[in-house]
Amino acid sequence: MTLNKKSYKGTRDFFPKLKRNQNYCFSKMTEVAELFGYEPYDGPLLEEVELYKAKSGEELIDQQIYSFTDRGNREVAIRPEMTPTLARMVAQICKEVPRPIRWYSIPNLMRYERPQKGRLREHWQFNVDIFGAKNDFAELEIIQMAIMLFNNFGADENHFEILVNNRIIIDFVFNDLMTLNKNDSYKLYKIIDQSKKVGPDKFKILLDELGLPNDAKAIFTNYLKINSFQELIIFLKNHNFEFTKWDAENFYQNLKDLKIDQYINFDTSIVRGLDYYTGLVFEIFDKAPNNNRALCGGGVYDNLLQIFNEAQMTGVGFGLGDVTLNHFLENHNLLPDFTDPINDILLTYQNAQSESYTLHIGLELRKLNIKTIIPPGEIKVKKAFNFAENKGCKLIAFIGDNEVNNKTIQIKNMKTKEQTTIRLKDLIKIKDLLN
Repeated sequence: MTLNKKSYKGTRDFFPKLKRNQNYCFSKMTEVAELFGYEPYDGPLLEEVELYKAKSGEELIDQQIYSFTDRGNREVAIRPEMTPTLARMVAQICKEVPRPIRWYSIPNLMRYERPQKGRLREHWQFNVDIFGAKNDFAELEIIQMAIMLFNNFGADENHFEILVNNRIIIDFVFNDLMTLNKNDSYKLYKIIDQSKKVGPDKFKILLDELGLPNDAKAIFTNYLKINSFQELIIFLKNHNFEFTKWDAENFYQNLKDLKIDQYINFDTSIVRGLDYYTGLVFEIFDKAPNNNRALCGGGVYDNLLQIFNEAQMTGVGFGLGDVTLNHFLENHNLLPDFTDPINDILLTYQNAQSESYTLHIGLELRKLNIKTIIPPGEIKVKKAFNFAENKGCKLIAFIGDNEVNNKTIQIKNMKTKEQTTIRLKDLIKIKDLLN
């Protein structure tokens, strides 16, 4: 039987070009998280299925999870998301470490989904979470971080927007104003969550099938018309909402004070599918007409640690998948060219007697953190230049008897063609040639 050379459906082989792309994105994620004082963490690929049953949505458990029974007769799953693992880990140490707890990770995740544009079965996801801080502070910090990340890739308010809502507002409309029972309220959540995906016609059909009373439907229709914070605040005041539950006016004023309000708008369709969100929820959307879709999302979850019998602790976070991020960056031409690797210098030797000297120089250069490639054997000049270009080398050196005898190295700049002679004891000067 001939084995299949292709990767498992919905996964990717990371050949060097794609891996360079991934490393670039991961470095940006790490840089931004650590600028805000977040610490890296990770967890196991396998978790007990019960962990996801406790707090994840039905769709994930019933349709998307990779689960099996191990040899110890335990029901386990390959992690489909990171937040339950994060909550389990935080529950272990929350009484011992100072708050707030700021953590980030870039785990790979698996979900059994139909592979399509922007969605694969395996992906990596940038997760940032803050526990134990005031929600109004933590919400703003998380949103600031998300904006800074996209800014650092070269994106601005012309490329993306952040649409927000709040589960407290949704519960107020569904439970207090529309007086829906728990079952109908849950169904309506799911219908709204699908609204941007199914389109207005299908959304109307789903809503009609729910059979809402006329007065409840009228309130819901008015609620759906809200498309700004100003309109939201008027709506809430007209219906005697208690702003102590969530101060929408103060939240919006803070966005303006931080000069990030141009990125953010209120949107009634943002509810987030996962069941553990309790407050602010948001999604980041690509503004490009040919890719007008959600790139990532997050929000507030204050009750997550209670599944481990821990006291309530505020939690806010978001997750950004690498697949949707890459489509966004490619679509807006915000990615560098990863076709060739990036190296500093190619060392070549002209005869067998120069090999040892060349290997010695290579070792000394690497000690100086200079990326050095040495072809395994003698190489002709023309081929050496082609080799250096293909390996992304900025400099090239040809070493022969003269260099060995004089303890020097002849270096040529691949771009300017300028040639420089450097003595063996002055190798650190090569760093100046790389700048």
